[in-house]
Amino acid sequence: MQRKIITTADGSKTIQIEDWNEQYHSVHGAIQEANHVYIKHGLLFFYSEILANQKPEITILEIGFGTGLNALLTQLKAEELNQLINYVGVEAFPISSEELEQLNYASELNVPSEKLNTLHSCSWEVEYQISERFKLKKQQQLFKDISAENEFDVIYFDAFGARVQPELWTEDIFKIMHKALKPNGVLTTYAAIGKVRRTLIALGFEVERLEGPPGKRHMLRAIKR
Repeated sequence: MQRKIITTADGSKTIQIEDWNEQYHSVHGAIQEANHVYIKHGLLFFYSEILANQKPEITILEIGFGTGLNALLTQLKAEELNQLINYVGVEAFPISSEELEQLNYASELNVPSEKLNTLHSCSWEVEYQISERFKLKKQQQLFKDISAENEFDVIYFDAFGARVQPELWTEDIFKIMHKALKPNGVLTTYAAIGKVRRTLIALGFEVERLEGPPGKRHMLRAIKR
């Protein structure tokens, strides 16, 4: 499928799959969306509301490692908070080195370009100590093949939309997510469609519909009680 790099409304770039008219991040702002959905309503919510700032290690699973933007923002937040984070990013189809070279997240965030490049240069299936507070393991696999059980505190569910890949938004997939989370674990996603919300509730999640990022009315956050 034809892919190209586009600039989103906040100046940060993303990858567009032209055949699907689908992007890796919101055209209304890639960095803004990632910060709102995954950092604010995922990591920081868990850190402040569930942990109450007690600061044990936080384990995060990202569904769709993609451009590495969510991982980069999480690393920066780990260093800011002095918080240990163990991060697992799952991706079946990694981006190319040519695409990586065109992404401008480091310059937009005013950090060294090596920070993003390091995340992508790590070998798959190997855990790396990226910094004193941030560990990363990338797993190249399909989401349906995840077998973790009671392992993660937070899940960033950042798969392509149900319009183009409905198989990623099924009850079977969210059963895997429920199993992977620890009790009181948090799943956050940009999606807010009724079918997804009803599926999460049926699986035993406590679900909130929150204000969405720029350009999107709502998003969902689910807690495993």
